[in-house]
Amino acid sequence: MNADRAPAERWIMGVDPGTSVMGYAILRSAGRSARPSLVISGVVDMRRLDDPYLKLQHVFRRALQVIDEYHPDELAIESQFIGKNIQSTLKLGRAQGVAIAAALQRDIPVFEYAPRKVKMSVTGTGTASKEQVATMLGKLVELPDTLSTLDETDAIAIAYCHLLQAGVPAAGEGKCKSWAEFVKRNPGKTV
Repeated sequence: MNADRAPAERWIMGVDPGTSVMGYAILRSAGRSARPSLVISGVVDMRRLDDPYLKLQHVFRRALQVIDEYHPDELAIESQFIGKNIQSTLKLGRAQGVAIAAALQRDIPVFEYAPRKVKMSVTGTGTASKEQVATMLGKLVELPDTLSTLDETDAIAIAYCHLLQAGVPAAGEGKCKSWAEFVKRNPGKTV
């Protein structure tokens, strides 16, 4: 946790990975009862690049820049969606891995969420459209009118999903070293 922040304050970086456009955002939460606020959001637009490795370099550099400037406590990223086109899935996995590597480079814990889980957390249904997610986010988080793309709002939704997860401790707190320790700390909880 950043020393300049209040003890209950958490900054969560959300990443919507992509090889054409990557969305990123940082949400600030001052506690469970406070409405989260947007610190920064944007996109890395790589559609003009042909070289797939330069695209990955852009993802890594921008993720690291945001991390170094804002010092998020945790990174939440959308997990891969297994589609019909295996090549697209592999490319997306590379972009996801590069963003994760940027967080790990700075010792930031990483959490993954399935697209349906993110949609469910924001809208109440796992089959919501990107537009429905964006509309609902506007009611849940203080957002500017200048958001550029749905990739940007997806990144905000991923960070918001992470904030909502019950039992997710602040960075570094509550980690169990074994199953026995987990069971001892969580009596009656089933996995």
